[in-house]
Amino acid sequence: MSTNHFTNEDSNRQPLLYSQRSTVNSSSQVAIVGANVSPIESLDYEIFENEFFKQDWRSRGKVQIFQYILGKWLLCLIIGLIVSLIGFCNNLAVENLAGIKFVVTSNMMLERRFLLAFLVFFASNLSLTLFSSIITALIAPTATGSGIPEVKAYLNGVDAPGIFTLRTLFVKIIGSITAVSSSLLIGKAGPMVHTGACVASLLGQGGSKRYGLTWKWLRFFKNDRDRRDLIICGSAAGIAAAFRSPVGGVLFALEEMASWWRSALLWRAFFTAATVAIMLRAMIDVCLSGKCGLFGKGGLIMFDAYSASISYHIGDVPPVFVLAVIGGILGSLYNFLLSKVLRIYNFINEKGTIYKIVLACLISIITSFLLFGLPWFTSCRPCPADATEPCPSIGRSGNYKKFQCPPDHYNDLASLIFNTNDDAIRNLLSKNTNDEFEYSSMLIFFITCFFLSILSYGIVVPAGLFVPIIVTGASYGRFVGMLVGERSNLNHGLYAVLGAASFLGGSMRSTVSLCVIILELTNNLLLLPLIMMVLLVSKTVADAFNANIYDLIMKAKGFPYLETHAEPYMRQLTVVDVVTGPLRIFNGFEKVRNIVFVLKTTGHNGFPVTDEPPVSEAPVLFGIILRDHLLTLLKKKAFQCTPTEISNDALKKFSAEDFAKKGSREGEKIEDIQLTDEEMDMFIDLHPFTNASPYTVVETMSLGKALTLFREVGLRHLLVVPKISGRSPVVGILTRHDFMSEHILGLYPLLVRNKWKRLRFQLPCV
Repeated sequence: MSTNHFTNEDSNRQPLLYSQRSTVNSSSQVAIVGANVSPIESLDYEIFENEFFKQDWRSRGKVQIFQYILGKWLLCLIIGLIVSLIGFCNNLAVENLAGIKFVVTSNMMLERRFLLAFLVFFASNLSLTLFSSIITALIAPTATGSGIPEVKAYLNGVDAPGIFTLRTLFVKIIGSITAVSSSLLIGKAGPMVHTGACVASLLGQGGSKRYGLTWKWLRFFKNDRDRRDLIICGSAAGIAAAFRSPVGGVLFALEEMASWWRSALLWRAFFTAATVAIMLRAMIDVCLSGKCGLFGKGGLIMFDAYSASISYHIGDVPPVFVLAVIGGILGSLYNFLLSKVLRIYNFINEKGTIYKIVLACLISIITSFLLFGLPWFTSCRPCPADATEPCPSIGRSGNYKKFQCPPDHYNDLASLIFNTNDDAIRNLLSKNTNDEFEYSSMLIFFITCFFLSILSYGIVVPAGLFVPIIVTGASYGRFVGMLVGERSNLNHGLYAVLGAASFLGGSMRSTVSLCVIILELTNNLLLLPLIMMVLLVSKTVADAFNANIYDLIMKAKGFPYLETHAEPYMRQLTVVDVVTGPLRIFNGFEKVRNIVFVLKTTGHNGFPVTDEPPVSEAPVLFGIILRDHLLTLLKKKAFQCTPTEISNDALKKFSAEDFAKKGSREGEKIEDIQLTDEEMDMFIDLHPFTNASPYTVVETMSLGKALTLFREVGLRHLLVVPKISGRSPVVGILTRHDFMSEHILGLYPLLVRNKWKRLRFQLPCV
């Protein structure tokens, strides 16, 4: 028989990044959420059909149904407006913060005051990193990293504390701006996805008494199912705002983030992303008129990275194919090294907050020395006579950075490395620049980006992986284009685009969404066949070595993520083979003392409710009741002196809102409820408050088949019933934990398991 959560018996299930785990009996599993180890719970995506839910839906007229539907679309509109504004302000702040830093530094270098220029550059980067790490570590550790693994786990049914709070949202925005401006090799796309999800979750909490948002129409969304749909829309809006890629954002939410999808949700996600695109376009037009400071003079989000008429032939395919194969290998190596570095960082982070901040500052120091020092090892190049922009470029952006060079010369490595990530990508992908960079400079830049992006991700600041992978891949592709040279019809900028695609495919393993995002960035449909081929080949090659980067991070953090497929050994086991005890069962008429005892001594979140003679002719399963609902009954004191049906007057004390999902900061505890001895000896009629139609499976069903049902329906509890009547009406409860390979192989260590990692060649339809 199964418990409904994870206790000290489940020591085989722990975050791979976590070296120590408490043996205290806890009510939940633990995982690394952001930068801290926290307990996690499962979400209730199943509709809990008790009498109050049915009565609430029966009482809704056409007006209420219209309000509910209209409310969804209004919330999607508000999400799109807020996320687009945040995305615009993020870019505005980063461009101006980084722009001021580079302008001041460049002016000092023009005056040949190199040491002072380095000190200003070094101090600016360190200050920005220190500020970002301090607010992240002290105010909201859950804002660490990109947030995509946490959001993806949430959409799979894993609830981690604090990932969608107002505090996390604030730190995610401010911390991302300062960290990206500090020249760390990190991106703002991942944090934008988390930001969009935070905005959606806060709006979808159905109101908040804490902040005075208690409009009646918001109560319709006080459930995990509607909140999940809004968070998917928020995730799509985040990508749309980060890359000005509305269709790519919707497809990314569908392909990479969501575990459940339906056509109605597709419409709302598309509407949200379209709102973001329209708002961004309107705000960009304002900045193009010169009203945004340094903003608008460079940056991936604001300009088409590559737009030109191109032609290629069948002879160009072989080198592109080789580029894709090597890109897949490099992408899988990137994932492997990043997972190892995250483990090392966690050992440091476990020592305390000071160590987290010191580690972030150390990476900033290393980054500053490399970015300022490496261009000195390359030679200056004369400005081309046919340059399409001023050479050398003075100040913040441009293809031809002067750095330490004499007049009419530029430093090609400084044009890439002594720049923002967005400008570096723009320079790499620019057309008619085949002779701009040297082999050595491009190789140095690729190696630097490859390792610096790995070292920068795990520190305690909001940090994304999208942009660093694009920068690294573009430099790799440009280097391959330089090697191929005149033997190909494709110019070096196109090879940079294809290199970025190969690295994204090799690391993130998405195909359709990445293809559309790259097309929307480059604004050129002629690239479609080559990008499709590169993504398919690089993903297929990389799948032979390891999983995608977000799955690796989720596994390392300890999130119990349910995959779409069942492992082969699950077909050899039945559901009764993996459930463990003891099982806590309540009678339909239960004594208050028994309920309080069970709630205090266990952390179970769901309990079977049964009826026995004389209430029924034979023992029968009536349904399942949730812990939160029992706490509500105890708080309202819906007690009776005898085990009889609850009266209508007593039922009127309750409403459907009493049993709705609480907000992120709310929730009752059994220790907070005070009862007298007289009340403890009274009874509660659980029947009206019990879900009388729970999902059940017979005990002989295979574990693999049960996993398919559990994941596709989005369950938290799956009751196991006996095949033969006459026994107990319920055998056990399957929860998310029971499907984890660590739990199964812990129960059956001698279970035959294929020691070789299976190659999952899953070629998607494009």
